[in-house]
Amino acid sequence: MSYILSIETATTNCSVSLSYEGETLVLKEDNNVNYSHAESLHVFIDDVIQSANIKKSQLNAIAVSKGPGSYTGLRIGVSAAKGLAFALDVPLISVSTLKALAMQQTVESGLIIPMLDARRQEVYSAVFDSGFNDVREIKAEIIGDDSFKTYLEQDKVYFIGSGVAKTKALIQHYNAIFIEEKLPSAREMSALAYAKYKISDIEDVAYFEPFYLKDFIAIKPKS
Repeated sequence: MSYILSIETATTNCSVSLSYEGETLVLKEDNNVNYSHAESLHVFIDDVIQSANIKKSQLNAIAVSKGPGSYTGLRIGVSAAKGLAFALDVPLISVSTLKALAMQQTVESGLIIPMLDARRQEVYSAVFDSGFNDVREIKAEIIGDDSFKTYLEQDKVYFIGSGVAKTKALIQHYNAIFIEEKLPSAREMSALAYAKYKISDIEDVAYFEPFYLKDFIAIKPKS
């Protein structure tokens, strides 16, 4: 038996799930543009555990969305996950944020490109086939009208995530399908975390860091 608590804070969606054997039992999330993760995350964690009618001591692992995404959001989620894993003496599992996002779109054929907004005309993206196998590694890239042209000439391409809005405005192709208003959720983390748990694909709690993909840049507030 395996209860896994999953934490997703890579975007504005603060999301926590509790799963059993890879199946999500309880999910609590809130998409707040003001990034209320610091205030909400630990409340959500307690709520899903209570809703599942178990104790924290019954958790077998803690899973966390590892990025890419918001620098601050990732720090909050990873810090909470590491603290729980250490306190409960259970494994820490990291899950690809973009792969979990891709799994919100099931297709019989074609490619799935999850993408997160990364300021200006840039997105974080990856490419998966219909079985969610990696086709191309994660990149931070500037979107133009010829972006993903190679893939679009081959088959249907499903774009999903917060980066879709800027992509839709630039890419005009008959094979492009845009799924809007989707953000990473702890719901899809359940199966991915369980698959890693079964093969002991875990992280070092002391040294694990989020996958930021690019350096954090502080923006000075306007006076």
